Amino acid sequence: MKTDQLVACHDCGSLYHWRPLAACERASCHRCQHELYRWHKGSPARQAEVLAALTLGAVFVFLLAQWFPIVTLEMGGMLSGATLYQAVAVLWGAGDQVIAALVFFCAIIFPGIELGSLFYVALGLTRGMRVPGFNLVLRTVQGARHWAMTEVLMIGILITVIKMTSLARVEPHPALFAFGVLTILCALVMRYEPKALWALADRLAPLRKSDPARQTTTIPEADSVLVSCSACGLVNHTCPSRDGTDRCARCSAALHRRIPHSVGWTWTMLLAATLLYIPANMLPVMYTRSIGGTEGDTIMSGVVLFWNTGSKGLAIIIFIASIVVPVSKLAALAWLNATAQARSRTAPMARTRAYRAIEFVGRWSMLDIFVVALTVALVRFDALVVITAGPGAIAFGCVVIVTMVASHQFDPRLIWDPIESNGEPHV
Repeated sequence: MKTDQLVACHDCGSLYHWRPLAACERASCHRCQHELYRWHKGSPARQAEVLAALTLGAVFVFLLAQWFPIVTLEMGGMLSGATLYQAVAVLWGAGDQVIAALVFFCAIIFPGIELGSLFYVALGLTRGMRVPGFNLVLRTVQGARHWAMTEVLMIGILITVIKMTSLARVEPHPALFAFGVLTILCALVMRYEPKALWALADRLAPLRKSDPARQTTTIPEADSVLVSCSACGLVNHTCPSRDGTDRCARCSAALHRRIPHSVGWTWTMLLAATLLYIPANMLPVMYTRSIGGTEGDTIMSGVVLFWNTGSKGLAIIIFIASIVVPVSKLAALAWLNATAQARSRTAPMARTRAYRAIEFVGRWSMLDIFVVALTVALVRFDALVVITAGPGAIAFGCVVIVTMVASHQFDPRLIWDPIESNGEPHV
């Protein structure tokens, strides 16, 4: 069987023969309904040019968003404003290094790495070549994309701006609009999955048979199994007894039939997140120091404050992102991991949908961290009021990160393994 003509489903492991798609078509798994690949308008060369143009525009807007202040506050004749970098510096200087690091990496470093790396790859593909380090760069894009949270930051900025209007006069600056445009461009760029770019490179700049990247151990087909590469998606022949020691023929990544120790690591991350979630809700996430004294606000008290001041929509958003989503993630992941460990055959489609929901909403819990960071950076009126981050924000930020690691470590194919005892079907 020609493995370069096979496509593996990420969520259930089913294998399919690749076929061209008509305009606006999408190929989906018939077993779990996961999208396998989609049609992109234009020839391969045209697709590379579009991606290069989108990423170039996104990089330019990204730099503008980092360079200019987001908003300026005016209170009692005093002004306070900050760029995103300055917000990180304020948090770091105030002793909130954990919060500063979370904002720095999730809102600046990882989005910058993703956009810069994609532009580097796309520029090479427009010339019909694989740039030096092509495989490593695309694997870097995969990792950075999981942690880049531009869209969450944008909503956090909007919530902070609305919140500040009751405290001071708010004047918008170019970075506010730049982040809005960047969010739209990032949404367009994310339509190009790294796995699709590996396939696009195979068409624009195919590897020669003599290329070292194509040199893999020859295994008799009778003793081999078909394993999808977790990085580029290529289906390879590999020996089950050498799990993790064989390398992908296209990108040289280690081949694993399933994520190693998925169930054990998921339980470990869930336990850590559950323990962290207790102080995250009980301890203050912010301290407000004013002439009247110092007051601490927990997540729930902040929700109540928004509700009582008439901002019921914001109260609902924060309640969902900071209370409902984390608790639901912990419960759902525990359910998925327990049923996978027990090799349950019950409701695999429902469990797969739950996994997808967890992956989609997981990053949105960072909303509260961005709101805290921006509020601390903007409200620096020493004579009147100063806001600082509390220990609850640190604990909550750690909860978000640990639960995202847990959901990434869980292998959804374990849900379907008991359903198809003879391995992945070939359709």
